[in-house]
Amino acid sequence: MFADRAEIYIRSGKGGDGHVSFRRELYVAAGGPDGGDGGKGGDLIFEVDQGINTLNDFRYKRKYIAGDGQPGGKRRCHGADGEDLVIKVPEGTVIREKETGKVIVDMSHGCRREVLLKGGRGGKGNMNYATPTMQVPKYAQPGKPGRELNVILELKTIADVGLVGFPNVGKSTFLSRVSNAKPKIANYHFTTLQPILGVVALEGADGFVIADIPGLIEGASEGIGLGHEFLQHIERTKIFIHMVDAASTEGRDPLNDIMVINEELAHYNEELAKRPQVIAANKTDVFYGTEEETVISLLKEEFEPKGIPVFPISAVTGRGIKELLYYVRKVLDEKQEEPVVFEREYVFEESPDSEEPVTVYYDEKEDVYVAEGPRVEKMLGYTNLDSEKGFQFFQNFLRTSGILEKLEALGIEEGDTVRMYDLHFDYYK
Repeated sequence: MFADRAEIYIRSGKGGDGHVSFRRELYVAAGGPDGGDGGKGGDLIFEVDQGINTLNDFRYKRKYIAGDGQPGGKRRCHGADGEDLVIKVPEGTVIREKETGKVIVDMSHGCRREVLLKGGRGGKGNMNYATPTMQVPKYAQPGKPGRELNVILELKTIADVGLVGFPNVGKSTFLSRVSNAKPKIANYHFTTLQPILGVVALEGADGFVIADIPGLIEGASEGIGLGHEFLQHIERTKIFIHMVDAASTEGRDPLNDIMVINEELAHYNEELAKRPQVIAANKTDVFYGTEEETVISLLKEEFEPKGIPVFPISAVTGRGIKELLYYVRKVLDEKQEEPVVFEREYVFEESPDSEEPVTVYYDEKEDVYVAEGPRVEKMLGYTNLDSEKGFQFFQNFLRTSGILEKLEALGIEEGDTVRMYDLHFDYYK
């Protein structure tokens, strides 16, 4: 089954935790801290692979997680970085954040590789926290968590020209004649079950890429039939070749067919209905007598005043096809627009780095509770505890940093002493 939409969970790697250890060697009485830093978490990367043209692989695997960084070790050993995870997708894949539907990145037109989720930073080991006032730091920094997202992958075919029309009007036959594509051809509805790309070569002019979009029907914009599954593939096209069965071999009115499909395009995306069109009135080889003149005249009277030319053609015999293709090339040359690229809409909220570590423990020897760490030391350095406002700031810090919660978990009671470096405080609720 052709798959052009998938939902997956992605996560970058967590940073490894910093390590707490102290140098222990023979004849070294008091070795300093030597805990190493944790490794960086692996990045989660999307990359275009020209050898892939569907999202089938994502039907069987829905979770993609990069490697976690390893914790630091003794003797200043740095933890190994987590392994990056590269996810291969076909060109033209648009990645959206699932909950909001906003575009994160469009993997097309020059965007070949994107680091979507950066891995978490590794935590610092205790060797980084030795100071004149704290020569034996018993704390290290935890690694930063990885990022995670639920995303939607949508494959939007990259083609200059979109070939649209009701089922069984001859689109596959036309594409096989004008390009290198080899679509399946048969006389029944929905022979084409996936978009097919073909490269059209023109003598004396630049070629172009054309996409045969599976037959659209009334209600397609609401998801009826193949609906949304394939309408998304024409969003990048610059001009439509609108093919109709001019001979009404299945009893349908070609005039009505064109109007129905244009309405579906407008319902799905108003911008699509505004793009240039050309009508390919196919199957003229089966007309009898003056039928062709009558039908083609009706089509021209209806659409050419609206700027939509009508070309009578036969995909079987090749009649009129050359004129049609050179007209399409002329329109593409006149447009000279930038490629249709979906702009980034989703902005990652920058999560703050993991806070500097705070260690809280009970010192049985001195019968005091101890709170220490870089954050504590910095806070005491710039806070005037003699002022009322400064002391309130200090108390708020104890709450927001989680120090009070940790002290209570250790069983601290009113009147007990808390030591923060060279300062001692009595604990009261």
